Amino acid sequence: MLLLFDIDGTLVAGATEAHRKALHEALREVHGVAAARVRSSLAPAGRTDGEIARAILLAAGVSAETIDERADAVREACSRAYVRLATDDLSHTVIPGIKSLLAWLCERDDVNLGLVTGNFEAVGRLKLERAGLGGYFASAVGAFGSDSEDRAALPGLARRRAGRPGRPYPRAQTVVIGDTPRDIACARADELSCVAVTTGPFDREALADADAVFDDAHGLREWLARRLATG
Repeated sequence: MLLLFDIDGTLVAGATEAHRKALHEALREVHGVAAARVRSSLAPAGRTDGEIARAILLAAGVSAETIDERADAVREACSRAYVRLATDDLSHTVIPGIKSLLAWLCERDDVNLGLVTGNFEAVGRLKLERAGLGGYFASAVGAFGSDSEDRAALPGLARRRAGRPGRPYPRAQTVVIGDTPRDIACARADELSCVAVTTGPFDREALADADAVFDDAHGLREWLARRLATG
């Protein structure tokens, strides 16, 4: 089974401040836009870095054409800034029970771990490394905000990367695990199962469209054990 984990709110919590500052610094460096002064109604939870950047820039009056032309530069500047701004030790942000859950999954030969996150890849991987979780995902496939601004496109891309040439990883054997309605929506866009956790900003009611909702890693582990036992 391919398990595609979100990062913020699912694996770690409270690790977004340096990330936000890095993205804002990149927008100032590349576009001269002071993001903190721009009024944007876009709620960032569950969105890709590129989508968040675009919303801020459009609100600041930057043209879509210019945003497209400089998207790579923003990604690179954000990734550089995050290296400098992120705390060296983010282990305190790991959600309780996640490390033991990942260790258990890595011991199994019927599980492949992957990532589906709105983080730019360099940011997401460094965040996991500094949280002490990078080893569980060192060789993991995935899809990131640097691959597409559209989060709905990411699970399909992750399955293609996890599969063989011309044969994406099967939908029936893939599960998205996240903490926002957008995690659920991106799973449904690729016709995938989705499990949600309330360790992020959303409660059970907001996540009710998932196949199952749990309040902690223990409940998630029990569900995965049952699912894996039935193939």
